[in-house]
Amino acid sequence: MPPEMQLCVEKHVKYIQSLDTRKDELEYWLTEHLRLNGLYWGLTALHLLGHPEALPRAAVLEFVFSCLHQSGGFGAAPGHDAHMLYTVSGVQILATLDAFDDLEAHMEGGRLKIGQYIASLQNTETGTFAGDEWGEQDTRFLYGALNALSLMDLLFLVDLENAVSHVQSCANFDGAYGTSPGAESHSGQVFTCVGALTIAGRRDLVDEEKLGVWLSERQLKNGGLNGRPEKKEDVCYSWWVMSSLAMLDKLHWIDSEKLTSFILQCQDPELGGLADRPGDAVDVFHTIFGIAGLSLLKYPGLIEVDPV
Repeated sequence: MPPEMQLCVEKHVKYIQSLDTRKDELEYWLTEHLRLNGLYWGLTALHLLGHPEALPRAAVLEFVFSCLHQSGGFGAAPGHDAHMLYTVSGVQILATLDAFDDLEAHMEGGRLKIGQYIASLQNTETGTFAGDEWGEQDTRFLYGALNALSLMDLLFLVDLENAVSHVQSCANFDGAYGTSPGAESHSGQVFTCVGALTIAGRRDLVDEEKLGVWLSERQLKNGGLNGRPEKKEDVCYSWWVMSSLAMLDKLHWIDSEKLTSFILQCQDPELGGLADRPGDAVDVFHTIFGIAGLSLLKYPGLIEVDPV
């Protein structure tokens, strides 16, 4: 395999390990609102890279529990308000580390409390989910709720039928989905909606052929994928687009060799990490979704990821 087609695994592991040591940098404090999400992204990347031990389990759980509120919701960092997005990351980390017993030891009835917090954010009349007590609604929150609840075997706590109906109302004429009924189709929202329907066992509602065409058209001449028509490529769509195609059993509708080449061009071969596109600054968000994209492409040596 030529050097430019090789994933710099050890460099990426060291990059992720270094993320919590940069407390003398302004960027560290400006991204505090992403701390728990970032931990999930880094931890998942390490698992896909085959180095789950690179972050100490006890320290990871200590931080996760420091973000947990008595309400059952998680904040982005200690002292931050609870929100659906951070709660989902918290649950995903616990599932990744097989730590639900640790959760119960930390907070009696913790799993059910988290489930009830998530359920409390659903509008049972419309099926929608809010991100927090202030009420902003988005299909991201709906997918996150179903994802977290399914990991904890607590889907029965919410009105699944109305949630599915809301997702269907977000479908557009092109077969793709937006953030809400009538909103523009976007690859990220396609992932959340198809993922939610898959978890709910209702993928039969998806127009798979039409959506497959729309998703395959997201690939540009340089091999990268974009989020919607007429936009630039971004390595994060290697996950949003490819995972959606994987759920539709249509991964072969993408030129995998060109996409693999694009993703690998986005890595920093000296310091590790991946960027949104070649030559830009790396970050943990694009690192995980680039590596996850390579995993879906069955890049040699990576652990295969579940598209949901």
